[in-house]
Amino acid sequence: MAHLHDEGHTVAGWTGVAVATVGTTVVGVGVCAGSGLLVAGGLVIAGVSVLVTWGLHLAGWGKPPGVRPRAEWGMRVRDTGARRGHPGCVGCRLAGRVPAGRGALSVPGPTVAGDGTGMEVHGTSVVGGGSRADVGPGAS
Repeated sequence: MAHLHDEGHTVAGWTGVAVATVGTTVVGVGVCAGSGLLVAGGLVIAGVSVLVTWGLHLAGWGKPPGVRPRAEWGMRVRDTGARRGHPGCVGCRLAGRVPAGRGALSVPGPTVAGDGTGMEVHGTSVVGGGSRADVGPGAS
């Protein structure tokens, strides 16, 4: 049966969940057995699941943030854009993969310009100044 929406199933996602499940199972057995060594080992395995998922994502077996095109919904479809990095993807940023034309940290510039008078200028319109407002330093 065909899916009506992208469920996000990927090799990276399923593998990461499987490794994390093993880790949390070992933690649970360690808690029941009263073994600090098993608890610590399970936590290490759970931590490794994050690294495995991240590595598979960077290798193209994950998915970019957001909705994928319908042709890429299948689990076995490899993401060809992973080498360049995905916009808005924390994993890609941590790996130093930033899409072309974007810096590692992109902060949008201010959208409102102020001149210190309390009236902000949006493009060419004045907000809060009335119909005969003077705008800018030295305006009279």
